[in-house]
Amino acid sequence: MSKLKGRAKCIPANPEGIFLPYQSAWIKDNARLKLMEKSRQIGLSWSSAYACNERTAAQGAKRDQWVSSRDDLQARLFIEDCKMWADIMGMAAQDLGEIVVDKNSRASAYVLEFSSGRRIHSMSSNPDAQAGKRGGRVLDEFALHPDPRKLWSIAYPGITWGGSMELISTHRGSHNFFNELVREVREHGNPKNISLHRVTLQDALDQGFLFKLQQMLPADDERQDMDEAEYFDFVRAGCADEESFQQEYMCNPADDDVAFLEYDLIASAEYPADANWQQQEGGRLFAGVDIGRKKDLTVLWVVEKLGDVLYTRHVECLQNMRKSEQEAILWPWFERCDRICIDNTGLGVGWVDDAQDRFGSYRVEGVTFTAPAKEQLAYPIRSAMEDRRLRIPHDPAIRADLRQVTKQVTMAGNVRFTAERTPDGHADRFWGLGLAIHAASAPVTEIDFIRVPRAGRAQDDDDITGGNPWR
Repeated sequence: MSKLKGRAKCIPANPEGIFLPYQSAWIKDNARLKLMEKSRQIGLSWSSAYACNERTAAQGAKRDQWVSSRDDLQARLFIEDCKMWADIMGMAAQDLGEIVVDKNSRASAYVLEFSSGRRIHSMSSNPDAQAGKRGGRVLDEFALHPDPRKLWSIAYPGITWGGSMELISTHRGSHNFFNELVREVREHGNPKNISLHRVTLQDALDQGFLFKLQQMLPADDERQDMDEAEYFDFVRAGCADEESFQQEYMCNPADDDVAFLEYDLIASAEYPADANWQQQEGGRLFAGVDIGRKKDLTVLWVVEKLGDVLYTRHVECLQNMRKSEQEAILWPWFERCDRICIDNTGLGVGWVDDAQDRFGSYRVEGVTFTAPAKEQLAYPIRSAMEDRRLRIPHDPAIRADLRQVTKQVTMAGNVRFTAERTPDGHADRFWGLGLAIHAASAPVTEIDFIRVPRAGRAQDDDDITGGNPWR
């Protein structure tokens, strides 16, 4: 055995073993329906790829495996894990590449075929591609799919004639169908007879995860000098906010009854993780700018309007920069945009004056952040998401900002939109997006001065040559 690396204190009973206890328990569970609520990046998808290979490569195997991932990139990564396990285990497997599996929806899958004649098909999130397929199901990052309920409804009949269906995911809000299934098991008698597994970051660390990680990391990686408690704090500090940490790593779904925007709603508006979302397509550009200086961010949010859909094309976050330095970055974008709406509160007053002087008051509008103005900015974000008229980047920091904003009703019945201040700002991306949507909602027209003659007097040559009919 080579020299051990790192300062981990929790050493597995078999340090050279491939799988940790929680991974082995998942692989060995042969339940027809099983569900894993998990911390991020603890090797569960990797373990599922191993189990998929075992089921598919076995002589006499009767069923293919159909894997659904959240996007094309994850689908490719899953099949790469399957190929890696095939090499390690000496399995005869042929990579068939990308194959169309549903002509109607034009859905494709990355396919690995074994000597048993059975295949693993790894697909992205299109639930319709699951229809009519028989065999085992692996629904990876289930809660992150655009419509988890629909995915379950279409995938579940595929195991009628045999096979199992396993769901693996971190949480995405308390209203997500994934959390409904978890609560159904724990609180309502488990009518579907689901075998439920749960592994938080702390659970994984207690079972030897940091030890395994340190054996894989380079000797000079900063995490080599951490024990489990220090690594836990390291991961926590790196998250966008505490809600993100609790949900992504501790299996505690975010409370959708508190936040203004539900996780499912935000997810429905996000581009796929591997999308080239900054590529413009010739539509008109509109910008919103929330102004900050030291504590808060200055956020530029640019959208392109194509039909009735707003596609985010650029998000710029600036902090601790002089106004002149920020202008050097923002002004070129203002040149390209048809209309710009700028936060006209506090520091923003000077920004609006300078931008109007340079780009014209008909193109630049200042928006003062009063309670009614915030309400008029917030609701269009929600309605654009609900109507599928908005696309935003798949970005944890953006998602955290959108989740920060809460709607509160005062004793007087007035609506207030508030957000907790964090080291990363004050939901500045939320308000930058709201201002961009507002900019795109109004017509862009330069108003020329037109003389109107005084009533009762016909226009004459003096009117044209400089006479003054309004005296």
